Parts: sequence; C-alpha cells; structure tokens
Amino acid sequence: QGALLYLDALQAAFPQSLAPHGTALLSWAPAGHPVAPSGWPLPSLYCSPAQAGTVPSRAAALRLQLLFALRQRPLRVLEAGLATELLDALATLRAEWPGLTQDLALGRLSPQPGLPEDVRGQLQALLVPDATRAAEIRAECGRGFEGIVRRLWPRLLVVVVGSAHGTERLYCDVLRRGECQGLPIYCPFYRAAGALLGVNLWPEEQAPRFLLSPDWAFCEFLPCPAQGDPWTVLLDELWEGRDYGLVVTARPGHYRCQAGEVLRVTGFHKQCPVVEPVRRESQALSVRGESIPEERFYRSLCRAVGMWPGARLIDYVCAQSSLLGAFSGACAPHYEVFVELRGLRDLSEGQRYKLDQCLQEDFPVYKSFRFKGSIGPLRLHLVGAGGFARLREALGTPCPMPRVLRDERLLHLIQGTVIS
Repeated sequence: QGALLYLDALQAAFPQSLAPHGTALLSWAPAGHPVAPSGWPLPSLYCSPAQAGTVPSRAAALRLQLLFALRQRPLRVLEAGLATELLDALATLRAEWPGLTQDLALGRLSPQPGLPEDVRGQLQALLVPDATRAAEIRAECGRGFEGIVRRLWPRLLVVVVGSAHGTERLYCDVLRRGECQGLPIYCPFYRAAGALLGVNLWPEEQAPRFLLSPDWAFCEFLPCPAQGDPWTVLLDELWEGRDYGLVVTARPGHYRCQAGEVLRVTGFHKQCPVVEPVRRESQALSVRGESIPEERFYRSLCRAVGMWPGARLIDYVCAQSSLLGAFSGACAPHYEVFVELRGLRDLSEGQRYKLDQCLQEDFPVYKSFRFKGSIGPLRLHLVGAGGFARLREALGTPCPMPRVLRDERLLHLIQGTVIS
C-alpha cells in the first residue's frame, strides 16, 4: 500500500517521472539487492544494474551507480536511499569527474578498490563508448558544480531521498543550495522503530509531512510536554498543533516501545492525522543539566554560520568535553563542536566565539551557567573537506552520525579529521 501511494503521488505531481529506465538509484546494500525507498526493486524504472549497488565497497558502489546515471541524459528522477548517499555520490563527481568522463568516452570500467574483477567484467559488458556524452559532462563540470545536477540531466524533475527530516534535513539543505539547485527534494516515507508508519502525499512541498496510516503499525502518543502521570492517546484523539512522543508496537507479538521521536500534528487528511517529525528526544547536549535539544542547537549553529562571510555548513557533530579526555583541555566542562564548511578555510577566534554567543542568546540557562563559570567556553573545530564522508566510508555505513555523539571511538576518529 505504501509503495502504491508513493508512486501515485509522484506521478500525479510530476507526470512522466515514472518513465522506463528514467530513474537513477544511488544506494549501497552489500548484503542484498538495493531497493527503492518504496521497498520494491522496480527494475524497469532504474538505469543502473542491480549488482552495481551490492559490491563490498560503498565508495565503489556509489561511483558505479553514478557512472551508469551519467550515461542517461534524459533522466527524470534521481533517487537515493539517504540524502547522505546522494551527497557523497556528488562529492565523488566533484573529485573524480575526469576519470568518470574518460570511462564513459572509452566505454570501460577502470579498476578500483572494492570492485571485484568478476563484477567489473559483468558491468563492463553493459557499457559502450559515448564520446559525445563524455564531452558534454566534461564541459559542464568544468563550469563548476553549483546546480550541476540539472545541467547534467536537463529533464530531471525531482530528487527522491529515503529520509529528509531530523539529522537528514541538513544534507537536503546543502543539496538545495548547491548541486541540486532548482529541484524539489521529496521524502516519501516516515519510518520509526523498524516500521513504516506514514507516507508523504505532497511531493512538491519543501518540508516533508506524513499521513499516518491506521493499520501499518499500532501507534500511541504521549502528549508533550508531559503533565503529571502521562497517558497515551490514539490516532483519533490527536489535536492539531500539538506535539506528541511516539510509542510503537510494530507488529503483533513485537515489544511496545517508545521510539524517542516527537511528532507535531500539522493537520488531517480526511480523518487521518498528518504529522511532521520535530526532534529525537535522546539527542540533547547537557553538561550541567541545561539540556539543549538537537534541533535548537542546529538553529543556533546556522545563525552563527550566517555571520561567517562565504561559509556554508556541510556537516557537524557535537559532544561533551568529558568524552575527549586531554584533547578537551583543563577548563570547565564545555561543548566540543566539529564542523565541515564549504567556502571558508579558517575562522578567527572572534568568529569561533559567535557560536557560543548565539547559544547564550538562545538559551538563558546556558548563559547563566557560562556567567557562573560552571560551563566553560565552547570549542569549535574545523573538519577537512570530505572528512565526514570518509568517516562514513571507514565505518561502512551510509547513515549520518548522531549530532550529539556519545561514542568515544567515533570522537577519536573525528579528531583525526580536524584541520584547525
């Protein structure tokens, strides 16, 4: 049902989007066959062979799928399992377009790490030389990468990603401002606790909202903020404009659990509620009990980045200084923030302090602790270009890291990418 609703909404909003072989899929699934966000393989829609997404290396998989996508000038839909996968594939285009265009012109696959020879032979047989298309791609890449997606595929109608809320919203914003300028980004599904819970029937809207289905999983809701002993309410008891914590029983016999997600009811479609994911309750910074939620910290960070001329935020994580040992210095407990920027190579001390200043302005409790000295000055570190993408490749996962890190091993890996 979810897949049919998604395809119907996509076709209604973007006629001709479901053209045969008019969709490029960028998704790594080494344990099996890559599938669309709908959960179906849908081989007739895709221009990339299935085995391209199942090779052992994520970097090799994205490069192969990108190569087969570049062959198809009349592409209508660019689809990725996650926004991070699309961002990393386009980073591969930035770095390797000379080699990709050479492979297209010669109709060959260059050897690369993580690509087994037998798979390379199978995919090599599907390529034919196309010097004209290679020259076109070479010319467009030579002009720069702002809006490159629409220049490479002039008939492209929409970008589809498996997730565009929570931590993924940043990546969608980066794509909209950079490579995917002028294209809508459509997130068709809302999933939580291993269950498909809702579908987005409004592909052209920038902020995704989801119609909750009453029979895909059993959902209960805890009013936020809780007052007294909280009682769960059901779908027909939700109020428009209010926030609720999600409680899910995915299938009969599965455990009932709090998903850690907070949803806001934005309206109703017929009798079913339409919701917008607001935040994850576990993602909050707190060294003295101040509890700064992830999404509000992100807004403060964006405000600070706006004060750095020419800077564009690509990725970030933050952590409490107690996890970093000697790296955090000898001052009072504080926040350690790691950011990857584009358009700015370094920050002065005054610019770095802007983020601490924004947090003090946005959170009076944080300002109070800073004034008393019980929380030390925030420390901001710049991560080298592509640092977070390389970390995802090293960890063997397409998923973005949590914005609030509590894993010491990951923190030490991130320290290795710091440039200043």
